[in-house]
Amino acid sequence: MHHEPVMLSETLTLIRNHSSHRKILDGTLGLGGYSEAFLNEFNDAFVLGLDRDEDAIRFSQERLKDYSSRFKAVHANFGSISELEECRNFDAYVFDLGVSNMQLELPERGFSFNNDGPLDMRMNQSEDTMTASEILERTDERTLAKIFFEYGEERYARQIASAIKRNRTKLETTNDLVKLIRETLPQPVQRKMGTHPARRIFQALRIYINDETGELERLLDSLTRISDHDVIIVFIAYHSLEDRIIKRCFREWQNDNRGKILTRHPLVPSEEEIAKNYKARSAKLRAFRLSLC
Repeated sequence: MHHEPVMLSETLTLIRNHSSHRKILDGTLGLGGYSEAFLNEFNDAFVLGLDRDEDAIRFSQERLKDYSSRFKAVHANFGSISELEECRNFDAYVFDLGVSNMQLELPERGFSFNNDGPLDMRMNQSEDTMTASEILERTDERTLAKIFFEYGEERYARQIASAIKRNRTKLETTNDLVKLIRETLPQPVQRKMGTHPARRIFQALRIYINDETGELERLLDSLTRISDHDVIIVFIAYHSLEDRIIKRCFREWQNDNRGKILTRHPLVPSEEEIAKNYKARSAKLRAFRLSLC
């Protein structure tokens, strides 16, 4: 299982130029790609990795066991960062908001529209939250359409929600949902999409089930209260909803004289990086230097 950190060079440059990089928090640990790079690049740095996925914690602990004196992994949602004493007073905070390859490549997690598996999509399977299957079964048509439109920006949200309502008992796996979406969307529309027809629906369900925008907003609120010195904050977002939340927050911080936006416009992957890692194509990186002294 492999993960190629997106815009790693840009992230390392920002940390090097705008922080003392003695302590770095990797708020979305995943398979440990960013954390390993931080440990290798900054020889005296301590890196703390957070992830809400217990599988990611186990994998990264094994991957980075040779750095045990300088690395620690913690099972936690980044939205609760202000409640974790060990997350305070870092020099850099980095958050890659993409879905990890572990979640996508394991069919039993139910995140992928390319692999058949149960309709789950929970990032933290130890939490008592509803699975995608339960959401589709229990949620009324109007609410489903709202979820698909707001979190997936799906133009055909109503039609897909209506089709799901008519076929609830037939939706047991990810392939069942993909098939229904393909049967619902007009063929000319699918040909013009340029992407998988189920991508937006899967994205919307994942964001809703895991309260991703709520976690992000709680994180942004917490970041102004967890350090006693200046810090650099780096976000890599993959869809417009998250990116808008980050952009708005950074502007508010700057207007309130809390620091400086380091990326006047979001950084995007180079053509060379996209050619090597197609999943990076939609990424946008924004960084802020937060003044807390």
